[in-house]
Amino acid sequence: MPDAVERLLSLAQRNAVNRELLTCLPTLELPDCYLVSGCLFQTVWNLLCGRPPDAGILDYDIFYYDSSDLSWDAEDAVIRRVKRAFPDLPGEIQVRNQARVHLWYQDRFGRDIAPLQSSRDGIDHFLVQASCVGVRCVGGAPQVYAPFGFEDLFSMVLRPNPRRDLPDVYYRKARRWTELWPALQILPWPGARAMAASSM
Repeated sequence: MPDAVERLLSLAQRNAVNRELLTCLPTLELPDCYLVSGCLFQTVWNLLCGRPPDAGILDYDIFYYDSSDLSWDAEDAVIRRVKRAFPDLPGEIQVRNQARVHLWYQDRFGRDIAPLQSSRDGIDHFLVQASCVGVRCVGGAPQVYAPFGFEDLFSMVLRPNPRRDLPDVYYRKARRWTELWPALQILPWPGARAMAASSM
């Protein structure tokens, strides 16, 4: 596992945007803050496929967790502060307070969820296990959170994470990603709903 962590950090930081975000995010002192998901695993896939590290990466996702104020105004103030701190970075920076996810999840996905308890809780619920990864710097040292490990990530395997029952969204993501990274292997959603979802 230590070798896998070092490999992830080495590859992820070959993307200059990831490197700058990981270096500078601690100065903003956002609570429970992680750089997460697409900008990390897609950088790895790019390099495994011999592509530039930032190819096809449209946004850079930042999670933080602050349950002290669940208003949109409070989250929007953080979003604006982060964007002011990185005015010249290519790609869009998306900042989300994981304490607020349950407030908008129904409108976006058509079902209620329980409130998340941390940024790690948010990472735990990404629909593809290989995408469940976050990195932050604490005291100048990077820390990696990857609840499902790294085997699928480095093998370019898409495996469902059924902690969220959204097979249709899983297959939409899989189709989009395989257009950019044809070497990906898509594993089916478990259970009877997989066939219906895959035909959407």
